[in-house]
Amino acid sequence: MSDVVIKVENLSKQYRLGEVGTGTLSHDLNRWWAKIRGKDDPFLKMGETNDREQKGATDYVWALRDIDFEVIHGEVLGIIGKNGAGKSTLLKILSKTTSPTIGKIKAKGRIASLLEVGTGFHPEMTGRENIFLNGAILGMTRKEIKAKFDEILDFSGVERYVDTPVKRYSSGMYVRLAFAVAAHLEPEILIVDEVLAVGDAEFQKKCLGKMKDVSVKEGRTVLFVSHNMTAIKSLCSQVMLLKNGELSLIGNTDQVMNNYQLLFSPSSRAEFDPDSKVTGNENIRLDSVELENNEEVGRFCINEPLTLKLSLTNRKVFSPINVNIFFNHLDGTNIFATCSTKRQFDIGPMNLKCRIPANFLNDNIYSLSIMVVTESNSILDVNEALVIEGFEPPREAGWLGKFPGYVRPKFEWQDY
Repeated sequence: MSDVVIKVENLSKQYRLGEVGTGTLSHDLNRWWAKIRGKDDPFLKMGETNDREQKGATDYVWALRDIDFEVIHGEVLGIIGKNGAGKSTLLKILSKTTSPTIGKIKAKGRIASLLEVGTGFHPEMTGRENIFLNGAILGMTRKEIKAKFDEILDFSGVERYVDTPVKRYSSGMYVRLAFAVAAHLEPEILIVDEVLAVGDAEFQKKCLGKMKDVSVKEGRTVLFVSHNMTAIKSLCSQVMLLKNGELSLIGNTDQVMNNYQLLFSPSSRAEFDPDSKVTGNENIRLDSVELENNEEVGRFCINEPLTLKLSLTNRKVFSPINVNIFFNHLDGTNIFATCSTKRQFDIGPMNLKCRIPANFLNDNIYSLSIMVVTESNSILDVNEALVIEGFEPPREAGWLGKFPGYVRPKFEWQDY
């Protein structure tokens, strides 16, 4: 018997922008006429690569195109790529949430997926009822679910609220219970999206430990999507890199992660499409992020102050409001975050400057994320808004190698 549990051949997914379904009645008739004549779907010849940085000439886009790979029994496969690369679309197809446009998928065994907060939960039902509902969806008998019930509750940490309707749960409680159900009801294949980022640090650590146990001790297969390169490196034996909906590379974790970092080119300014749902919503829009007073494109001298300029547009009045900048290493590690003072902004343009002192950051490449929050919740969250690189001028004397660490503050030294 072959050890291959998932085999994907020529997998592609096409979407028509702005439409639900296939589009117009005339398009459906054209497809039907081509099919009865034994011809290919005429609209499969249309469509463009899913590149968010390019203006499109057609309404058809390939979210995934010509994907081929195999997953071995007991393997933990990491799936990485920039936002919009097709990672979540691939997982939705593998978990049968949506169907491919063309291509084949062969899978052996039950598949449990955790793609979004509360996937498969009924909001009016209690946590207890949803455990049994999810177990039944996965094909488990009531007896099997009962045998795992206490273990699920203990892992999730929501025992006190198990008889409360899940519509009253926080997003973190949703994730805790959903992951506990998916991981403990013994599916042969476990599919996990970035949704774990909603949980707190303690729960994320528990989840990573559980996924290791599921694969190593229990011999089950895990597909794991994450922007956290530290988690990918510690958990995955193989990694797949997607770029604009196409398979760029699959192989050794270190090799693929090095190629992933090459996708990020430092830039002095990022200007965003005003209609993008990634960088704007009904509350607020991020227009641009800019590195000011740089000597080279996308680069800054670590011995000099760093100034960042942010341009946003308010669509509602919020009081008060904070703008946060997260400095991240390309391996996914958050180095530090800085937050603006609380203040009210009227509807219209909102321009801010943030000054980082000299002799603070190390010579590294940094990915900046922007989050705008009110007192109660986040109203905009933009990952990888800008990538910049810090460099060090030539030293006059001493050790010429690279200093370790993400930051390198210059402290005062004195004799005593």
